[in-house]
Amino acid sequence: MTQNVWESYMKPFRILGNLYFVGTKLASSHLIDTGCGLILIDTGYPETLYLLLDGIYRLGFSPNEIKYILHSHGHIDHIGGTRYLAELTGAKTFIGGQDAAAVTGRQNLTFAEELGMTFREPFQPDFLLGDGDTVRLGNTAVRCVHTPGHTQGTMSFFFDLSENGKTYRAGMHGGSGTNTLERTYLEQHGLPPSLRGAFRASLEKLKDERVDVFIGNHPEQCDTIGRFERIRNGETDAFIDPKAWGAFLDGCATRLDDLLEAEAT
Repeated sequence: MTQNVWESYMKPFRILGNLYFVGTKLASSHLIDTGCGLILIDTGYPETLYLLLDGIYRLGFSPNEIKYILHSHGHIDHIGGTRYLAELTGAKTFIGGQDAAAVTGRQNLTFAEELGMTFREPFQPDFLLGDGDTVRLGNTAVRCVHTPGHTQGTMSFFFDLSENGKTYRAGMHGGSGTNTLERTYLEQHGLPPSLRGAFRASLEKLKDERVDVFIGNHPEQCDTIGRFERIRNGETDAFIDPKAWGAFLDGCATRLDDLLEAEAT
C-alpha cells in the first residue's frame, strides 16, 4: 500500500440513478441497486474491505443484498476483498476468463508483489466472463467487453442509468494502466509482448461505445473526487459528461506511445 488505509477513506455517495460509489481514494468500487439485489463492481484491497462494508451500510444497504460481484480484472486492488465478502454474503463472483488463474492463485499475476503486498485471499470464481457476455439482475443488464492489455482477462462494463425520465449510458474501462505493459514486467511474468497491441486494439474497440457517464476503477481516471465535490455543491449531473470517455481513451493511447518511445531510446 502506498498510504495508510484510513487515509484512503471516501464518503460513499450516489453517482446517478441507481449507481453508487463505495470505494476508496486508492481503488474504486461501484454498487448498482437493481431492485432485485445489488451488483458490486470490484472489492478493493483486502485491507480496505471494512471501508467498503461501512460505505454500503451508510448508503442504507446491507452487504447481504449483494447478489453478484463483478471484477474489472484480477489485480489485488480490485479483488482483494472478494473471498471474504463472497463468504459473508453468498454472492456469485464473475471475472474475465483469462484472469481466473490469477485470482485462484495458480499464477502470480495479481500485482501484489509489485505493491509490496502478499495475495492471501484466492477464490474460485463462479462465472468466467467472455467478450459480449451480459450479466442481468433486476432492472440492470451489464454488457461485458473483453479488453485485454493491462491484464489478459480485463473486462470493461457498460449499462444504462435512469435519472429524471432520461436514460444515460454508463461505462468503465476495466484496466487502463500501462505499468504491466513495460518490457521488464512482461518478461518477468512470461507474458507475451502482443499484449501491447491488444491494449491498443482494445482502445479502438471501446471508441465505438457511447458513454454518457464515465466511471473509473480508480478515482483519478474520471476525477471521481472532484465530481463528488461538485455533487455536494448541488451539481447533481456532475458525472454526465459525454466527452470524458473519448478524452480518457486518447490519454491511454498517448501513455502507451510514451512507453514504447521511452523503451526504444
